[in-house]
Amino acid sequence: MYGTFVFLFILHFYQVSLPLQGATPPVADSLKNAIRQSVKEPSFPARSFKITDFGAKSGSSEPATQAIKKAIELCSSAGGGTVVVPAGTYFSGPIYLRSNVNLHLEKNAIIRFSTRPEDYLPLVKTRWEGIDCYNYSPLIYAYNEHNIAITGEGILDGQADTSNWWKWKGKPEYGWKKGMPSQLDPAGRPRLLKLNEQGTEPELRSFGEGGYLRPPFIQFYQCTGILLEGFTIRNSPFWLIHPLLSENIIVRKIHAESHGPNNDGIDPESCRNVIIYDCYFDTGDDCIAIKSGRDHDGRKWNRMSENILIIACRMKNGHGGVSIGSEVSGGCRNVVVDSCKMDSPELERALRIKTNSLRGGIIENIYFSNISVGEVKESVLDIDCQYELKNSSAGNFPPLIRNIFLTNITSRKSRYAMFLKGVPGYVSLDQIVINNALFDGVQKGNFLENTGNIRLEKVYINGLECSLPATSCHKTP
Repeated sequence: MYGTFVFLFILHFYQVSLPLQGATPPVADSLKNAIRQSVKEPSFPARSFKITDFGAKSGSSEPATQAIKKAIELCSSAGGGTVVVPAGTYFSGPIYLRSNVNLHLEKNAIIRFSTRPEDYLPLVKTRWEGIDCYNYSPLIYAYNEHNIAITGEGILDGQADTSNWWKWKGKPEYGWKKGMPSQLDPAGRPRLLKLNEQGTEPELRSFGEGGYLRPPFIQFYQCTGILLEGFTIRNSPFWLIHPLLSENIIVRKIHAESHGPNNDGIDPESCRNVIIYDCYFDTGDDCIAIKSGRDHDGRKWNRMSENILIIACRMKNGHGGVSIGSEVSGGCRNVVVDSCKMDSPELERALRIKTNSLRGGIIENIYFSNISVGEVKESVLDIDCQYELKNSSAGNFPPLIRNIFLTNITSRKSRYAMFLKGVPGYVSLDQIVINNALFDGVQKGNFLENTGNIRLEKVYINGLECSLPATSCHKTP
């Protein structure tokens, strides 16, 4: 709490007294240090419980679900400790993680999860694409727990593919064929969106069977003191790691590899005090996507995602390297992204903010520094305030994006260096500062539309120094 107070004071000081200039203000380093000081790593008593002592058998087709459940419950009731998954392959249904328990996967330990939707009943309280509802249980779930962890060098395998969960997306490339049910059916995603728009109580938003809304892999809902470290997570039905309305979170040295629909790597949603460090992402959607609820529900909770440090991560495939949005109606502030590498012909954008006038919310105090971008399909910096809108003035909640700083950025190949699209007739993008950036191999220069105050210093595109209007900063590579 003290650390949070300190960096909010620092932010206030610099926003009031520091004029806009062509360099990242020193508040970024102060933010990094304050976030580090605020996040406390969970600790666990020195007692352990092997799942094999509770009946789990490696290589058996018999589910280890009950054995894992018994080990976790006994560990928690004893005051906490470590539940050990020894080397071997285990088959399981959903796992519920309880307070003071570290689920530890030893090297060469694999948990393969059931792909039978009925195994993920009864319904649990959750959010799906930023909307409150009751749906299938996540593969690993915790609600209102504290001091919890998943660690070790093992593998969590959701076994999702085009023969099961992924086809519910309703697209042929994921195994869906005409006549098959999907989330696009009236009882699925369209119903959920309508209930959100109407402000229906979450208790009346039951999905599960007939709704075809895929569950996330790991979801910790309203939890405090979270550590995720060392393991590989792959083949997820939906989002991979989803901390929700939680705080004091460390995600470290995770290897995330999953190429299905909506397979975001990590989605901290309405979370505060988060560190994501030295992780690897090769995903079917955004590698990291910071969120804070969608439309009505996001505004009702009014819970920002804030105080987030992303450092020394590597991004391969995905829609975005580090993204904010699009479900960001509660807002987002105080994010530092430092010393990350992003490179793949299948990575669409490196640094991305996406929202629209249906979402609303304030996104501010975002610092990108020391970012090495190899190749991306589209743009290095992408800020789109008309994301997925058919009509650019469709909503009554225009977002506000301000105080976005980039410094020490390099890129080798992209279509655009900057793609910035604001809301017509409204200053939705303001105080974008880029300092010391080298954008090479840029095919179409920049795209700027409906933007506010943009400042550039020592910014080069294909070797040509760039000054506003930034749309003119281009020569063919």
